[in-house]
Amino acid sequence: MDAFLIQTLNGLDKGGAYALLALGLTLVFGTLGVVNFAHGTLFMLGAFCAVTLSRILTISKQVKDESITFFDAYKEIPYLEIWFPDLGPVIIDMAVPLAIVMTIPVMLLLGLVMERGLIRHFYKREHSEQILVTFGLALVVMQIVKSFYGANPIPTAAPSALAGTAAVGAWLGLSDAIVYPWWRIIYLLFAGVVIGAVFVFLNYTTYGMVVRAGMADRETVGLLGINIGRRFTIVFGLAAVVAGLAGTMYVPIVPPDYHMGLDFLVLSFVVVVVGGMGSLPGAVLAGFLLGILQSFASMNEVKQVLPGIDQVIIYLVAVAILLARPRGLLGRKGVME
Repeated sequence: MDAFLIQTLNGLDKGGAYALLALGLTLVFGTLGVVNFAHGTLFMLGAFCAVTLSRILTISKQVKDESITFFDAYKEIPYLEIWFPDLGPVIIDMAVPLAIVMTIPVMLLLGLVMERGLIRHFYKREHSEQILVTFGLALVVMQIVKSFYGANPIPTAAPSALAGTAAVGAWLGLSDAIVYPWWRIIYLLFAGVVIGAVFVFLNYTTYGMVVRAGMADRETVGLLGINIGRRFTIVFGLAAVVAGLAGTMYVPIVPPDYHMGLDFLVLSFVVVVVGGMGSLPGAVLAGFLLGILQSFASMNEVKQVLPGIDQVIIYLVAVAILLARPRGLLGRKGVME
């Protein structure tokens, strides 16, 4: 039971990242009909927003170390700690959550520039051309990030107050020995809030309902005098924000590097196809489902029986589901069939 609970939490945590990425991909495909292979890059850029803010907050100067009297010694102290002795350390410690404030406008701007500058020219092109151009863009951005930040992963700590573990076993009336990292719980809750916000926006706001109507019948909505193209551009920007936020909050779990977006991108596309191209609920369902399956497949007991199964379980499940149901779990009829 202990192992089952831990692996389920691990799967939900990883599934949250998959679901957030797949949600953005599905939004873009459902509104614009574009297969965006640069979407994983937005996840990576969101992660580096947190890294960048952390570096900005820790810009420091050399100060003489008064504790050493035998010779002159200097130590690095962040300017924030010099200017604000009490508040400065707290701000530095909260770099990752504070990065959300930076990530939202940065990713929204990047999404709008990407859509207006490149994606809009490929709306009516073949999906193969869309894949090639967006994948090429992803490779260019990856190399730019590599030139600025290097090739090695960059560890960025979670706030110290959330760096420990939570007694999830005691919460559920099980063994007190069952503990789980606080930040992973925070990430799962954060993913749920973002997913819920997207669904509320699309289903319970006038703007979102117009967007959904445009996804179903763009021409009719346009005939009503609504500039649906402009709304779809905003949706592309929102999809970029969702991907960026997913990356920002994932930084303390997996140290970011320049190719992390590509690693998540392939899995996210599998999630989208399994859930059903164009289906937002399907993307979320498939994200959590495949995350849990991958988590259980990574257990030592399973790998001893089936070596390497954790590396291919998602693809095996995808093949099985698509053979039985070509449109995916909740996909619309005629899509991917």
